[in-house]
Amino acid sequence: MKKGTLLALATLSISLNLNAQGYYTKYCADKQLRKQAQAWLKKGEWRNGFTKADAHETVNAVEFYTQYKKNPEQWKKLFEWCQNTDLAALPKGRVPIPGTTMVASVEDDHNRDLRTLKPESHVRHIDFQYVVRGCERFGLVDHYSSKVSVPYRPDVVNYSYDASKAKFHDGDASKFFIFFPDDWHIAKVKTDKNDQNIRVVVIKVDYM
Repeated sequence: MKKGTLLALATLSISLNLNAQGYYTKYCADKQLRKQAQAWLKKGEWRNGFTKADAHETVNAVEFYTQYKKNPEQWKKLFEWCQNTDLAALPKGRVPIPGTTMVASVEDDHNRDLRTLKPESHVRHIDFQYVVRGCERFGLVDHYSSKVSVPYRPDVVNYSYDASKAKFHDGDASKFFIFFPDDWHIAKVKTDKNDQNIRVVVIKVDYM
């Protein structure tokens, strides 16, 4: 069998497998890059002194690695600010991060019924989300069974989706989440806990 035919069959196999499993984040076919990114994430070179939390397992390591390398100063300032700031004591609202164009949105809110929420993504920005107090449930929706539901408005895209194919994860102060443009996500979903009150810090990082 010719090399070109084998490559085509391999590509088809990957495509069929992704369709069967769902598609939730940007895929990287470069095995070496995936390995390099995972090692970088595990080693913690990105921390810049940040020890309050670890990256949640859903964080796309390749996207994190490549975006950090393209825009190191923003990421360094973000983690430095998160480490050196008492996030629980900040007033709610928009808080500028010194020395950057980034602004942290400090939100005292509550989780809601899933039926009232819409998935979203962003084209030009990355969502860094850190639950400082309480427990917040996040959802990632399958691209294959979702579609854009409303006209684009800067910088938000909303989707209709199949809730049965969404994947949900609970977040607290031990983990942070990062949602890249290909991570179509739902935030502030009601959890199984009695207390639905949360404080979450959301920081928009430029997508390069």
